Amino acid sequence: MIDHVLVPVDDSKQSTEALAFACEEYPDARITALHVLDPGDFYAATGIEGGAVANYDELQEHHQDRADAILESAREQAAEHGVELETDHVVGGISRSIVDYAADHDVDHIAIGSHGRTGASRILLGSVAEKVARRSPVPVTIVR
Repeated sequence: MIDHVLVPVDDSKQSTEALAFACEEYPDARITALHVLDPGDFYAATGIEGGAVANYDELQEHHQDRADAILESAREQAAEHGVELETDHVVGGISRSIVDYAADHDVDHIAIGSHGRTGASRILLGSVAEKVARRSPVPVTIVR
């Protein structure tokens, strides 16, 4: 029996589809939407120029505001399905953070959106969904 489903969310159509899937397939389960803030995004945007430290704080606040908006949108989407959604966010590498969160929070299942890469692009770029599926301690449904 699946009691707790984790749905990683960002602002993509695929994560919206994964959340809809979880709400429809597991309406009686506890569903948690998780947004991962990748610190690499902060560093990539600031570079290593002299003003990087001040800009880092501004960028971190911007990313936090964006995470809050994404999670609010996920709550609204779940409410349309009659589901009260729990939300959380963490800072870290995306696939590793999702897997660690599942292990640390008694998650029974992960529903994650796929970005639909195929062929060489999938092999070269990898896929968060694929990495999660390979490393997860619980079953994973990849929603296309």
